[in-house]
Amino acid sequence: METGIWWTAPAESESGRLIMVTGRKDVEKFRDNPRFNIRIEVTWKYEGGADGMPDAETSELMEKVQDRLAEVFSKDPVAVLTGVFTGDDRRDWVFYSLSTHIFGRKLNESLADFPVLPLTVYCENDSDWAGYDEMSQAEIKLD
Repeated sequence: METGIWWTAPAESESGRLIMVTGRKDVEKFRDNPRFNIRIEVTWKYEGGADGMPDAETSELMEKVQDRLAEVFSKDPVAVLTGVFTGDDRRDWVFYSLSTHIFGRKLNESLADFPVLPLTVYCENDSDWAGYDEMSQAEIKLD
């Protein structure tokens, strides 16, 4: 991920476990475009340690996947990665997109060279970016 446009803060899951939240700062050009109104969560559930964090091997593979996603969506910005949540035995990548169909095609293109991954995808309309605003509360707590 590009340095300087991201912030990271600890948060707590509903079960009281640590979640590291990483959020993107420079979202205005996407947020101001009314077409970027679909919030998409790509979730990877894993068997974490006692702290709910992934082991080194899983973490390394997740970083490779994230780098590939960033690469593909920077070339064809039909979606923007706005947040990453890691902890409590899962990683969630949160995107805002203008099309679920194109996003799905780009997601599959991104992951074609990887083994089958335990991913689920959830989409919802979020034209007000309420999910992003809620995530940003973790950054405000740092100030």
